[in-house]
Amino acid sequence: MKSIRTYLRQLGPGLITGAADDDPSGIATYSQAGAQFGYSMLWSLVFTLPLMTAIQIVSARIGYVSGQGLAANMKSAFPRPVLLGLVGLLLAANTLNIAADLSAMGAAVHLLVGGSAHVYTLGFGVVSVLMEVFLRYESYVRWLKWLTLALLAYVGVVVVLGLDWGEVLMRTLKPDLHWSRDTLLMVVALFGTTISPYLFFWQASQEVEGCKAGAGKTLTRHKVRRHLRHIKLDTHIGMGFSNFIAFCIMLATAATLHASGVHDIQTSAQAIEALKPVAGEHAALLFALGIVGTGMLAVPVLAGSAAYAVAEVAGWRDSLSLKLEHGEGRGFYAVIAVATLGGVGLSFTPMDAVKQLFWSAVFNGITAVPIMAAMMVLASRSAVMGEHVIGPKLRRMGWAATGVMTLTVLALALA
Repeated sequence: MKSIRTYLRQLGPGLITGAADDDPSGIATYSQAGAQFGYSMLWSLVFTLPLMTAIQIVSARIGYVSGQGLAANMKSAFPRPVLLGLVGLLLAANTLNIAADLSAMGAAVHLLVGGSAHVYTLGFGVVSVLMEVFLRYESYVRWLKWLTLALLAYVGVVVVLGLDWGEVLMRTLKPDLHWSRDTLLMVVALFGTTISPYLFFWQASQEVEGCKAGAGKTLTRHKVRRHLRHIKLDTHIGMGFSNFIAFCIMLATAATLHASGVHDIQTSAQAIEALKPVAGEHAALLFALGIVGTGMLAVPVLAGSAAYAVAEVAGWRDSLSLKLEHGEGRGFYAVIAVATLGGVGLSFTPMDAVKQLFWSAVFNGITAVPIMAAMMVLASRSAVMGEHVIGPKLRRMGWAATGVMTLTVLALALA
């Protein structure tokens, strides 16, 4: 048991990134897919698992091997207009995603206790900034992880419904889909909420943070290769957990909402109905805990990944361990505050939180395409990776993920 606990403590950026991937935007998109298409979109989560794992491993390897974040590497490798375009897309996507996540968190608490959803949204935004500026992310994330366990309620729904698993398997592997613009829009949203740009920048930057913490230690070829294997295992576990939860969310909503004729989730209250078979009158509480817990994990990741990117472009110091009271990291933390509070401002729109979440996922899917292509170029260059350029298998999988995202976005644009 002790060895298991020790091993779990060693799991790092990959596991945290996987947990942050099931943010409120993901929960809403997976729920909408299950309600609208039933079992017919389950294939997407099986299909994207190896692709998302490969591209996250690529991002982590770039950060660890080069000792720099993605934006710093892009700054060295690409013309400035390309760099600014890629970082600009990241900032736009992250700010929109922060707005959607904070709106969902405010709406979830409003459903639970009443009051003003906007006030709750503002409160969550302010708290997120204060925690990220004055506390180490690793410190408070240990407590927030417990809130995300509320998502296991969707696993409970899947278990208690007594589903025909033969049918689930058949519908997953042989989906009954009628391709249309709505179908393509949902596929782009699912891909975008599963393979999101902010996750690339975050995991790479966390590997860089690890390098800084170990500064002064001699890194032999054996130690580097051992850590690269650790990155691979850590990322496989994190992405596997993320997609398992996502699969259960989509399956639970398909088996409850879609089966009962609810094919379009317009409000958070409708999404709560999927949890009633296992949670009953406590469904709203579990839904709120899941939304708030994943949101408080994801919003700092979204704002932090934006701050790392901007700081690297501007040449500022960038680390979550910087002490603002000592005058360190003012620019870095200013970006975190602006991105988060800018998201708060955007959340004061008349659009329902569920729709905001869905459209932020779509925008993430579109934004991911050029950023993934840039990452694959970096990971294949010896000038960046030295002797640790990605191998043929990872290169094929990374370009396959990039190609799939590109073709899906193009298909939507032409539909």
